[in-house]
Amino acid sequence: MSQTVTPMISYQDAAALDWLSRAFGFREVTRIMMPDGSVGHGELATPEGGLIMLAEPTPDYRSPRRHAETCADADRWLSVPYVVDGVHVHVADLDAHFAVARDAGATVLAPPRDTGHGRAYSVADPEGHRWMFEQLPE
Repeated sequence: MSQTVTPMISYQDAAALDWLSRAFGFREVTRIMMPDGSVGHGELATPEGGLIMLAEPTPDYRSPRRHAETCADADRWLSVPYVVDGVHVHVADLDAHFAVARDAGATVLAPPRDTGHGRAYSVADPEGHRWMFEQLPE
């Protein structure tokens, strides 16, 4: 049986759709608006053929960055530069991808580096979700 994994991420602000597209080179595929003006469902395609779903949940939701403002445990686990809970995406040109993400305001957790199985970098988006981008060796 073939399986596909599609991350589903909550964002407090629907502007994340635009930021993720601009910073990471994703392409918006779907945006379903709710009667209250929130995004009930959004889909972004990655350049390499992946899909990421996102939505604005209830007003009670707190993004990782906002959660860390009031929770010492969350603040501690977000203080490490690793992606221990995030999304991993393959890209074709890691260094060019990094330059765009950095210039768009992504928080750099780890700059581009050789990993022994390719090159990778890690960033956090404006709401604190963590992303690792990797270019596999040719």
